[in-house]
Amino acid sequence: MPISRRTALKVVLGGAAAAVATPVTASTPIAAPADAVGLLYDTTKCIGCKACVSACREANGLEPDTTWSEGRYHAPLDLSARAKTVVKLYDDGARSSFVKAQCMHCLDPACANACMLGAFKKREYGIVSYDVTYCIGCRYCEVACPYGVPKFEWAKAAPRMVKCELCNHRLAQGRQPACTEVCPRQAVIFGRREDLLREARSRLAAYPNIYVQKIYGETDGGGTQCLYISHVPFDKIGLPALGEESTASLQRTIQHSIYKGFAAPVALYGLLGAVMLRNRRGGGEPS
Repeated sequence: MPISRRTALKVVLGGAAAAVATPVTASTPIAAPADAVGLLYDTTKCIGCKACVSACREANGLEPDTTWSEGRYHAPLDLSARAKTVVKLYDDGARSSFVKAQCMHCLDPACANACMLGAFKKREYGIVSYDVTYCIGCRYCEVACPYGVPKFEWAKAAPRMVKCELCNHRLAQGRQPACTEVCPRQAVIFGRREDLLREARSRLAAYPNIYVQKIYGETDGGGTQCLYISHVPFDKIGLPALGEESTASLQRTIQHSIYKGFAAPVALYGLLGAVMLRNRRGGGEPS
């Protein structure tokens, strides 16, 4: 049910007041939820068949992205409003690797931290989920994400933000994500985060001359629930080089530094959010 301007303003100003009152200190790393699930992607097993890409589109009811196939079939080159996952190719002439891109489901997600009304939140199983009811289309989530994941539906009259939600509708039915279900080589597998970490460490130990000795997402950017192991350096396949502190933590530090003791900019930000929400709903304030 749509929220009112009054409720929206209370939500934003309440969070803003807490931000203003918080001392400027380094954030404590956020641990994975006890029920956290995720993906483990292994570049050495992927053959680039893109079965996961097609299955994702079908499972999530997305329109096909036929831009680069001249209208013939779903062939996205990158994440978009019509593609929640995509398989890319890295090839420098000496080494090559496929790499699957999707939401990383960060332990401390920058998109959720940037969202003024909570359209993005970590919900069941630690999945970063989207609720269009609270979205005003500001697209701050799109700018904040260090992985460039959330995408805006520019072509629609009532646009939404689009990103992988780990097929949470399938998980509710006791099924696994569509991408892991169809992968013929189990290049991407689904499970509890702690089990995936254990499996990744086992593979690195068994083949030290093949894998880069690192699990991307274990601590990178504060940690993620989608993990990667690779035979090619991670920066080469498009994963950003991040420290152990999350992007959201850095955002909060900057926000607290700027606005500490300055309530007026925060209040204005909240009022703007409430007005934008009302305009998006296209009507007066519900009782």
